Amino acid sequence: MNPYLRFVAGRLLLLFAVIFFGVSAAFFITHLSPIDPVETALGRIINQANFSPDAVEQMRATLTDLYGRDASPVQQYITFWKRVFVGDLGPSIIAFPTPAMTLVWQALPWTFCLLFVSTLITFAIGNILGGMAGYRQNNAILKALGMLAVTLQPIPYYVVAFILLLIFGFVWPVLPISGGFGMNVSPGLNWAFASSVFLHSLLPAISLVLVGFGSWFLGMRALVSNIVTEDYVTYAELAGVRRPRIIRSYVMRNALVPQITGLAMALGTVFSGTIITEQVFNYPGLGSLLIDAVFGGDYSVVLAVSTVSIVAVATTIFLVDLLYPLLDPRIRTE
Repeated sequence: MNPYLRFVAGRLLLLFAVIFFGVSAAFFITHLSPIDPVETALGRIINQANFSPDAVEQMRATLTDLYGRDASPVQQYITFWKRVFVGDLGPSIIAFPTPAMTLVWQALPWTFCLLFVSTLITFAIGNILGGMAGYRQNNAILKALGMLAVTLQPIPYYVVAFILLLIFGFVWPVLPISGGFGMNVSPGLNWAFASSVFLHSLLPAISLVLVGFGSWFLGMRALVSNIVTEDYVTYAELAGVRRPRIIRSYVMRNALVPQITGLAMALGTVFSGTIITEQVFNYPGLGSLLIDAVFGGDYSVVLAVSTVSIVAVATTIFLVDLLYPLLDPRIRTE
């Protein structure tokens, strides 16, 4: 069997194991909650209109069957996995009777486009500039960037976010500071909606890039500073190899291997950052949806958000793992 295919098969088994145990843990933790989804949903329905006692009991029986609360914990667990495979985790309580997965699919593009794209952009900019700073250590501009990275790196994300809110919300109000798009804009495939979404995502994205830039820049600069002293780099310079090729093939490629590990870890924490990001900027997405679901006792939505997050992060880390043999020939040989 091809060594690379064997490597992929091993990582694929690990992916399935992570998803299985992660989603199972989310199920058991959620079901330990003292909140009864049937009574919560019933209370919301009753508050909207007056019903007779018989109608209330019929609705309670229907909701009990709908949420599977009349079954044993083992049967609920088996039913849950059946629902996962068909993409139906039951109705939402906070938006009853809308399916929980419908709410998740509506919120997921906002989170994905903002956080995943911002993380990848930060990774690219930080590593490229950090690699150049490590190789060209006397460059004044790169030194200044290094001082900026040292300054920004220890600052908590929410501090940078609030500073940007103050600057662009009150001192120089040129960018929107709340929401995903303008209130007077109708969602759709049109330029007005696309431009509004872009403008509303600028401040959250800039805050994420500023905070994440420092760690990638400093990490890559330190790695490259050690690599440039290696004999093969010195030999390549003496042999007349062009500097762009030395930086790209001899220095950056070797330094990227530990940075790829860092990228996998960063992507693993992406969804935990959604809560802070979306709360600070009132940005629509999985973080805001999760907060609403927790406060509303909506464990169907909590399970839906947790399941999608676990699958998305595990799959992304799996794809990142597949890059290792392509970057490091030693792994490919093994």
